[in-house]
Amino acid sequence: MSSKILVIDDEESMCNFMEIMLAKEGYNVDTVVSGRDGVLLLKERNYDLVIADLNMPEMSGIEVLKKIRSFKQDQDLVVMTAYASVETAIEAMKQGAADYITKPFKVDEITLTIEKIINRRRLQLENETLKKQLQGDNSFDNFIGATEEVANLKKLARRIASSDSTVLVRGESGTGKDLIAKAIHHHSPRCGGPFVTINCAALPEQLLESELFGHRKGSFTGAVRDKEGLFKAADGGTFFLDEVGNTSLAIQVKLLRVLEDKTITPVGDTKPIEVDVRLIAATNSDLEEDVKVGRFRADLFYRLNVIPLQIPPLRERSEDIKLLTDHFINKYCGKLNTPPKRISAEAAELLMTYHWPGNVRELENTIERAVLLNRADAIEAADLADRIRSAPPVGVVQETQPATPTLESIEKAYIHYIMSQTGGKKARAAKILGIDTSTLYRKLERYDLDDTGGSEADQPGKPSKVR
Repeated sequence: MSSKILVIDDEESMCNFMEIMLAKEGYNVDTVVSGRDGVLLLKERNYDLVIADLNMPEMSGIEVLKKIRSFKQDQDLVVMTAYASVETAIEAMKQGAADYITKPFKVDEITLTIEKIINRRRLQLENETLKKQLQGDNSFDNFIGATEEVANLKKLARRIASSDSTVLVRGESGTGKDLIAKAIHHHSPRCGGPFVTINCAALPEQLLESELFGHRKGSFTGAVRDKEGLFKAADGGTFFLDEVGNTSLAIQVKLLRVLEDKTITPVGDTKPIEVDVRLIAATNSDLEEDVKVGRFRADLFYRLNVIPLQIPPLRERSEDIKLLTDHFINKYCGKLNTPPKRISAEAAELLMTYHWPGNVRELENTIERAVLLNRADAIEAADLADRIRSAPPVGVVQETQPATPTLESIEKAYIHYIMSQTGGKKARAAKILGIDTSTLYRKLERYDLDDTGGSEADQPGKPSKVR
């Protein structure tokens, strides 16, 4: 679509010339011969650029500019003057003119000026649109829920977003801690800066330390060049430190220094580097218990726990399951380019009564699988995984459970519980169970449990084991 330009000049011959010349350049041009008519037209229509003569009877170009500014603050305007002087140019620019040109002018001169201003304006609009889209993608509305707990959570998160205080987001794996962290960042004064994230449970200690704080060449085997750490990369923005409870005591000391001194020291260096970072940490661990047993530093815990946000598990807000289910159905029907689907009453009931150890993430994966496999217009119970169809409702004990359970059944149930609570993290589960990771692997195999503690026979594509 061609850009629209309004020309205001009391000389009709100049209006005709500008209209012909700019139309040849591909612009859509309107002309008026008085400032008052130009102002009235601008109240009715939108233009990408206004070109107005400075020296006009009744209303000068500067007066036109002042009038426009009273109702269109961001309107770009170029002034023309046959009385070239520094004073008139400075006055026009002070009043907000985008540029000025002097008569007589060359065609190339005015077309270049117009092209520069319109391209700049188009880039500004594209950036504003992109920023709104990014804020929309990371708004608090993306954390779906209608319960009082969720409403209070989002209300508090909105209030603290404008501050620079450290936040500790707590909740089980899969509850959406990252969504809250992103929303806080994108509603904060730091939204123009970077949002950097790392999962502390995903890396061994030495690699995690290097990723967080950087390292100097030769500081350890494989350090062939200097590396900038993620804290430095997050300078001016927000750093989301996920699963902070899985950090070692040595790394916790360095994290404490970041919070206290706003400095980091790369591995192999002695000179601290200043960083301006807001820290949002998250955990599914019981940090108070970790502090008691010496796994987590008390001083770091109190530094992180300035503003705690607790996200309730999905099983405690079952009334949100329907909202989330509809959201994920629409999302994956769109992604997979399939016709809109609904969910049958039987399938919806199963989703409502399942205990969701993997929380919202597990529900999303369940709906994605169902949308992918279903060929009809309604998702049925048969489209759901066996673990959901066969699970007893929340709070209901299976009647087949023996009155006096065996030691083996108790162990299996306990491992299932711990694996679900840790979101399938074997190292963390083994630590809680007090056994080696290799022993946990053997027990998972023995009891036919998958990474989340469910039966492997429930997983799509995995046949039941015959023993």
